[in-house]
Amino acid sequence: MRAAVCREFGKPLVIEEITLSNPNENDVRVKLKACSICHSDVSFADGIWGGQLPAVYGHEGAGVIVEVGAAVKNYAVGDHVIVTLIRHCSDCHYCADDVEVLCEGEFELSQKGPITNASGETLDQAMNCGAFAEEVLVHESQLQKAPKDMPFDVASLLACGVITGYGAVTHASNLREGQHAVVIGCGGVGLNSLQGASIKCAASVIAMDLEADKRELALKFGATHAIDPRDSDVVDQVMAITGGRGVDVVFVTVGAKAAIDSAQNFITKNGTVVIVGMPSSDTRGDYDPGTLAAWGQKIIGTKMGNCVIAVDIPELLELYANDKYKLDELISGRFKLEDVNQALDEVRSGKAIKNVIVFD
Repeated sequence: MRAAVCREFGKPLVIEEITLSNPNENDVRVKLKACSICHSDVSFADGIWGGQLPAVYGHEGAGVIVEVGAAVKNYAVGDHVIVTLIRHCSDCHYCADDVEVLCEGEFELSQKGPITNASGETLDQAMNCGAFAEEVLVHESQLQKAPKDMPFDVASLLACGVITGYGAVTHASNLREGQHAVVIGCGGVGLNSLQGASIKCAASVIAMDLEADKRELALKFGATHAIDPRDSDVVDQVMAITGGRGVDVVFVTVGAKAAIDSAQNFITKNGTVVIVGMPSSDTRGDYDPGTLAAWGQKIIGTKMGNCVIAVDIPELLELYANDKYKLDELISGRFKLEDVNQALDEVRSGKAIKNVIVFD
């Protein structure tokens, strides 16, 4: 089968023939029909977070199960599934605390990667998936069933970006009905934080982005206001909207230092900044700890929105089925596997919200 392989950071991916190992008893082989592109794929491919090479990236998959391990009970050949990177054991300290994204469990797939190429070279199964490929071999814990009438390209969106943005609001933050929120960054994750804040019935949901078209799009995804963060009076605008107090929660969905540092300017006393987007490894934020202490403010992080896929994905599927959540509108373009580099470039430049690789 074919896969897009990264052999050198910052260079185009190369289409190669690969082979997957046989499934272990709790593993599942999925023939992918779609894989949406997350900005994390771009960041890893560009080398800003390091990682092992050669590697197969891609971690937002959807497809059909073609083989299951002997101990797999909840999935069968023919099931339509969403493939996530969240490989979890359900037994470790973090899983017991419903933080599956930090699972410390040991898995055979993690110890010996399942991907080799035609010459027998082992390739890194990046982010537990390696979904820029026509098939993947993953642990059953990484799956959630998708309705058989749901398009695969739309279903793939639920694997990471959607649940990260939504979960940042519903799990990681303390945002309550009637409170005020700012979302900095209106890309794939930010638009889902906007939807989450709107569903939570926030009194105002203020979107900030450098691009005018993204600010306009944000208004269609639940934002009540859209502001250019470069405006000289940006803080005054936020204060005017919130009665002079500032917002209760700021969701920083991009990894830019300027966005991270600016967040503190918008929160009220006892407000919270939630760092959702992943900056490069050497990024450092600047905060006044005296103000944090005096006003009881908080800065917290969240990995993938602290989501629990068995809870969040079915919840989002229900919202989508009842026309209460936008997914189709997130897709910017659809590409064949051989055009993966063009798809990545559009994500890298900010032109695309969510590009999707669609497999024949």
